[in-house]
This record gives sequence, structure tokens and C-alpha cells, in this order.
Amino acid sequence: MDDEVERRQIQQILELDGEELQVEEVDSLLESSDDDPDATGEASTDDFTFNTQLTSLHSYLGEVNDTHHRSAFWEGGTIVNLPLYHIEGVVLFPEATLPLRVIEPNFVAVVNRAMTQVNAPYTMGVVRVYRDPLDGPIRLAKVGTTAEIRQYRPVEDGSINVVTRGQQRFRLRRCWIDAEGAPFGEVQIIEEDVPFRTPRDACAELVPLSNLRSQHMSSLNALSHGGRNDENDSEANSEESFENELSQRERRIHQSAIGAGYESDRTDESTSSGADSKLSESDSESGSPCPNDLTSIDLSPSGHKKQVRNADMGIATKSMARKVAGPRSHLSSTVSRAFWPIWVYRMYDSFCLAQKAADMWKQVVGAPSMDGFVNKPDLLSFYIASKIPVSDPTRQELLEIDGISYRLRREIELLERLDCVRCKICKTVIARRSDMLVMSADGPLGAYVNSYGYVHEVMTFREAKGLALRSRPHEEYSWFPGYAWTIINCTTCETQMGWLFTATNEKLKPKSFWGIRSCSVTHEMR
Repeated sequence: MDDEVERRQIQQILELDGEELQVEEVDSLLESSDDDPDATGEASTDDFTFNTQLTSLHSYLGEVNDTHHRSAFWEGGTIVNLPLYHIEGVVLFPEATLPLRVIEPNFVAVVNRAMTQVNAPYTMGVVRVYRDPLDGPIRLAKVGTTAEIRQYRPVEDGSINVVTRGQQRFRLRRCWIDAEGAPFGEVQIIEEDVPFRTPRDACAELVPLSNLRSQHMSSLNALSHGGRNDENDSEANSEESFENELSQRERRIHQSAIGAGYESDRTDESTSSGADSKLSESDSESGSPCPNDLTSIDLSPSGHKKQVRNADMGIATKSMARKVAGPRSHLSSTVSRAFWPIWVYRMYDSFCLAQKAADMWKQVVGAPSMDGFVNKPDLLSFYIASKIPVSDPTRQELLEIDGISYRLRREIELLERLDCVRCKICKTVIARRSDMLVMSADGPLGAYVNSYGYVHEVMTFREAKGLALRSRPHEEYSWFPGYAWTIINCTTCETQMGWLFTATNEKLKPKSFWGIRSCSVTHEMR
């Protein structure tokens, strides 16, 4: 009896599966979306049946063996010699995947040396190469990324199929060719900063605003008169919420700055009117201010008024910060002290910036979800940098930025202003931001290698224009299983822009999409 019930349940499930497959097919997904600027790359369930996980497996490389090894991790500042793999038009970031089909003998030697070296096992350096637009020679980028070889398979023709993963950024100090013809480089590992809610650079310049005491006194006056100041209550709640998010060390720094502001205010009240003349005499005896002090104090009346006016406006300088951080002196009576307001902290708060960047990425791209990265701003900054659909020079710029907060701020700026991509040669508009389509679990942009060993960073769009087909469709060695590829050129300048991918299975959706090479485009900002 139980077997009969189970058989019927299985039959019902099979019938439901059959009904899902009988969804009416859409003739084309390449309809214009220009009228919908808020559209994202996330397709609806009815219009999308492709398994994006298949793309990230790089199955077109064939069977590859896991190395079951992990590369060495070096401390920041460490100098090490590594075999170098040069790639044109590709920027590798930490945690990003880079597939390679190594054919050239010198790069085969690079991979073999990386597999066998003792001091840096299964590790090589990956550096972007580019042609200088002015004088033409090939140049190496100054910053690259160490790559861990995770999968490896020699091929009968002498080539090697490899899947690598980015690990650590480095600065290239010098390079040479070894006796076997393999490029080598002396690199220095870049020390990555730790994501802080209050960045160290901001803490070093904690300088108070003169309105702290006035806000505090107005709040006390409101309470003493039985009144209610909603604005001050809101600020107090916001300040309390801000302090709750700080670590114990950051909270001590923050509160010490507040205490310095109140101490300065009390000193100002008890200082006699003759303090200014004593200050002038003392400064005259001690000589002129330090020439390195960019805000040296002018003892003339106009100079004194200018300094006080800057302090009242909350303009902080490094020299003022040194006076706050150093021992208490007679300058306390003239320089007002307080702490930076909350919005200043949040401008460089790694976690606040990570949340904003994740929200914008979800809005622009649609998928995949970024919730897992919000509490890891360092990984998020590298993830967005490796997937954002901009030209490779701009992505190299993101790789060279030191500091999590600064990298996230630049990425937010790009996401806010990114409007469309154009042909790098003739500047013809190829696609718009709203046309992006996610065809890989890694995001809307990924690195793929063809059968000739050329690596391409490809951004995918549901719609593109200004392009012409140059070949017939090919199914072999397709980066997207179930899709045939056709080479496409810019109709204006005939530059190769990428490929049109068309489904070979009638049940596969989308039925077609465009893959545009990042090295062939330039982006336009709004």
C-alpha cells in the first residue's frame, strides 16, 4: 500500500515538472530596454532557464585535476621572486578566478616553475600588459596579483590547461627572463588595511568643531526650561547608535576627542582677557612657526582672525590636529576643540560604504545577492572591482588603490555614474547599463580563455547595437554550455567587439545574448 502511494506521488511530481517545461517561449530577449533605466541584469524566472553555475566551472577546458595544494601567504612588505604571467586586457583581483590555456613555451615554463618552486609553491604573479598610446611599446602594470594554481592538466600537444585564483596584490619592483626563458619578477606584497568603522587616517586628524559646546548648552537649556528639542534628541540617538557600532578601541578614541572638546570649552571660560597678549609674547619669544606647518599662525590681527574663523567653520588641518593630540599648551584658548560629526566618520566607514556599494550593485546588476559580503568590506571591494563592467584601464586603477574605504568610494562613484559602454576606437554606443545580463554565478563580467590561449574578460548584455555578425555560429569550445558563438564587429570601425551567443536548445532561455570584450570598450559616465 505504501509503495502504491509513493508511486503516485512520484508520478505527480513528474507531471508538474512536465508542466513547467511547457512555458511559452519568448521570440527574442533583445527588445529595447532604454525606456527602463532602472532595469537590472536579473531576468525573470519565466525568461531564464540557464544554469549560471555551469559557466563558472569552465568545463570547456576539459577535465582538470585539482592540485590539492594552497599557495603560501606572505606578510605585507615581503619581497619575493615569482614567475610572471603577462596578460593583455585582463586585470586579476584577489579572490577572482582566471582560466588559462598555456601554449607559448615561455609561459609553459612559467607554469612549470610555479608548480615546482619551493619558496612559493603553486604560485605565480599575474600582471596586465598594455601598449602605451603615445610611443607604442608594450609596458607592464606596476601592480599585479599573485595567482594560486588550483587546477592543472597537461595536454598532449604540450600546452597546459590551468585554473587559477587571485590571492594577494603586489608591486612589481623589477623583472627579467631566466635561463629557461620564463619571465620572472621581484615583487613586494602589498599590506592590506583592516576595515575599520573609524579609519586610522581620520582618527589621526580628530579636530573639534566649535559648535559642540553651543549644541550641548542649547540642549541643557531646553531641558532646564522643560522644553523639548527634537533635533538634539535625534542627534543624541544618532550619536549613541554610532558609538554602539564602534569597537572598544575606537570608542575610546572617539570619547577622548569629545572630552578634549569639553575641556577646551571650560578652559576658554576661565581664561582671562589678557591671555591673547601673553600668547603673542610667547610666540614672539619662541620664534616663527615650523616651516613645514602648512597652517603656520600669522600673529597679525588679520591672521589671527582667519585662524579663528577657520576653527569656527570646522576646517581641520594637520597642524591643528597635532596641537590637539600633543600636550596641552597656551594655544588651547584660541583653537576650539571638538570631534568630527557622524557623517564625516561614515564617509570613510568601511562597513557603511560596503552596505551602500552592495545595495547599488544589487540595483544595477540584480544578481547575485551581496548580503554575504556586507560584513567583509575588503572582499566586497575586490569582488565589485573584478566584476564591474568598465574598461580594463579603469579596473587596473581600482587594483592600484590602497585602502578599502577609498576603493569602495571609487566603485560607488562608478556605479552611480555608469551609463553606457562605447567602442574604444570610434566611441559608438554599444550597450547601456540597463541591458546587463548575468550569465555566470560570478557576475556580469568574467574571464574566459579560447582554444588559442587568448584570455578575454567578457561582460554580458541582453541587448546591444551597432554590431555586425562576422562568422557563422560555432558550438565547439563554448564558454556558455548550450550556446553557439558568433564573432561580432563594430559596424562603424569594424573592430572585433566580442560574440553573439545563441541557444542551441529550444528550451534554453535566454535564446540569445551578447558578450562584449572589456578591452574593446570604453565606458561613459552620466
